Amino acid sequence: MGFFDKIKAGLKKTTDQLVHEIKRIVTGSPRLTGHSLEELEAALLGADLGVAMTQQIIAAVKQAYETQGSAGLDVFAIAAREVAASMKVPNPGLKRVPGLTVVTLVGVNGTGKTTTAAKLAWRAQQDNLAPMLAACDTFRAAAVEQLKLWGQRLQVPVIAGAHGADPAAVAHDAVTAALAQKKDYLLVDTAGRQHTRHNLMQELQKVHRVIGRKMEGAPHEVLLVLDGSTGTNALLQAREFSKAVPVTGLVVTKLDGTSKGGMVVAIQKELGLPVKFVGVGEQPDDLQPFDAQQFAEALFMIKG
Repeated sequence: MGFFDKIKAGLKKTTDQLVHEIKRIVTGSPRLTGHSLEELEAALLGADLGVAMTQQIIAAVKQAYETQGSAGLDVFAIAAREVAASMKVPNPGLKRVPGLTVVTLVGVNGTGKTTTAAKLAWRAQQDNLAPMLAACDTFRAAAVEQLKLWGQRLQVPVIAGAHGADPAAVAHDAVTAALAQKKDYLLVDTAGRQHTRHNLMQELQKVHRVIGRKMEGAPHEVLLVLDGSTGTNALLQAREFSKAVPVTGLVVTKLDGTSKGGMVVAIQKELGLPVKFVGVGEQPDDLQPFDAQQFAEALFMIKG
C-alpha cells in the first residue's frame, strides 16, 4: 500500500461521513440556497475542520456558484483546493543547519514522541546523515528503554540518564556528545507532560534553555507531536504547548484509522504551524513529510 493509500485509509472515517453529507447537500437541490450552505457548514464543522477553514471553504463555494452557477459547481474540488492551499508547506521535512541540528519533540503522553524521534533518526540515515537520540523523558523508565531499543535497532547512539534524572542535565550531556562526535542531528525526546501541569511546562522550558545555553540558536526545531485521533483535545494541546515553547512545526501521528483527521486542518489554520510530518503506521517509513495536496485529495476523496 502506497503512502497516499495509507493516508486515504487513515482518513476513511472522516472522509466517508463528510463525503456522504456533501453529496446529500449538493445533489438534493439544483441550486445553492442559504439552507444548503448552512448544512454544508455544519458538515465541515462536524469533520473537525474548524471555524476558520470552514468559513474559507464556504466563501469559495459561494463565489464559484455566483460565477459559474450550479452546473459547474464542484464542492469537493473547491474544498480540497482551499485546504491544500492553506496547508501547503514550502519546505516540508526537518530544518537543517550547518553542523549540528538540534530537534526537540514535545507533546503529551501517548502521542508517539519516542517512536517519532526514532523514525526521524531513520530518515536522517536515509539521507546519509548521522543522528543521535537523547532520552530526556526521564520520568518514564519505559520511554528511556524504548528509545534505547530503537537505538540498537537503528545503530544510533542514545544519550540517557538514570530514571528520575534531571531532564535538562541529560539534554546538556546529549548536546555536548553530539557536538563532540560531529553528529548531524540530535533528536531530543522530552517527557510526555500534561499540558495543564504548569510545573511540568516549566521543566520543559528549562530543557530548552539549557540546550540554548550549550549551543547558540538551538533547538533549531521544536516539533509538537499530536495524536491525530484526539480531535478537539489536540487543538487545546497545540495552543498550550505553543505558549510554553517556540513550536516550529507539527507531527501528526496515528492517522491510520482516525475519525478526527480534519483537526489537522483546524490546528494549522488557527496557529499557523506547518504540519511537517504525518504518521500512518508503525514502520520507520510510515512517517513521511507532509504533502498538503495528497492530504486534501484524500480528505475529500478526489482520487480513486
